[in-house]
Amino acid sequence: MEKKSFSIPGISCGHCVNAIKTELTELEGVTKVEGDIEGKSVEVEWNTPATEDSIKNKLTEINYPAA
Repeated sequence: MEKKSFSIPGISCGHCVNAIKTELTELEGVTKVEGDIEGKSVEVEWNTPATEDSIKNKLTEINYPAA
């Protein structure tokens, strides 16, 4: 399992975090997504076949690109 915190400057509210959680958990292999509104970040845990690149691509696709 891999785990990483992604800085997401576009996070401004709970809705943003929920949208990110919903989209990322749909990626095969993503096991956990925790959001931090004040820190403008999300912590993601995943296994294969998910990759850091696939997570970053999904974040960009949903208009919450990682910094």
